[in-house]
Amino acid sequence: MNRSTVVLVGVLVVLILVAYLVLQKPGEQSSSTSTGEFLASIDSLALDKIRLQSPSLDIVLEKQGVEWYLRHPLMFRADQGNVAQLIHQSKNLEVKNVVSSNPEKQSMFQVDSTGTQVTLYEGGNETASFILGKTGPTFSETYARRKGSQEVVLVSNMMNYIFTRSVKEWRDRSIAFIPKETIKQVTYQFGDTTFTLEFKDSLWFIGSEPAQGTVVEGILSSLVNFQGDDFIDTPSVALPRLTATLSFAGVQLAFHYVKETDTYMVRSSLAPQWYTVSNWRANQVLKRKKEIVQVGA
Repeated sequence: MNRSTVVLVGVLVVLILVAYLVLQKPGEQSSSTSTGEFLASIDSLALDKIRLQSPSLDIVLEKQGVEWYLRHPLMFRADQGNVAQLIHQSKNLEVKNVVSSNPEKQSMFQVDSTGTQVTLYEGGNETASFILGKTGPTFSETYARRKGSQEVVLVSNMMNYIFTRSVKEWRDRSIAFIPKETIKQVTYQFGDTTFTLEFKDSLWFIGSEPAQGTVVEGILSSLVNFQGDDFIDTPSVALPRLTATLSFAGVQLAFHYVKETDTYMVRSSLAPQWYTVSNWRANQVLKRKKEIVQVGA
């Protein structure tokens, strides 16, 4: 190898090294070590209020009895599963290392006013507050900063979407939530046609005709927690024509078909809230008698 080639190779190696160092942002490296410390110390059962604040959201969740409710920006029963995810995530954010103590770098990690501030309360008193910033070197890591602290830390066991859900995603979409074992009858009414699916002698029947077990199981599984796809907070004065009603376990669901969108407007007799339900979801429970009874029965 001649002298010129050696020089060129040397220059190339130096350029590669310089480029690597320039591209590496301070604090962006992941760490396989752990401090054994958690971002927040909370008692899941004692939590009774959660506030999520970001430039685009201001969400307040409060516990009433054993259930969680959305209190701001509107009043509604909360999606219990989503709240449980948030609480579980909050208490399991493990601090891997401190990446910066310089206040001027907080914006770089989005742990300033551009981040999501999570404030947790127990007995009405603030027990923990931290700001979640941008995603870290891996999808399960995030930069964070405790309220009042200048230290930016890298935390693991993190899924950002759990803390940045929209208002709609915090609302409970359940139109009916009925224990399966309490459903012994389902009465259908399509216009002038009415029939009842009934459990008797360990089997399901419509009148004296036995029903198909798999079809009935599908109906019951859907009715146990029948959900809407979206909320209708201001329904039009003139509702579409009533398509069908389902009555079971003290609840009646009214289905109004909207031809323009191929969806249904649905409301339970237990609450005034209207929901949009997709055609495919409605068809899981809206069955004609011929679809339910056994073929050849």
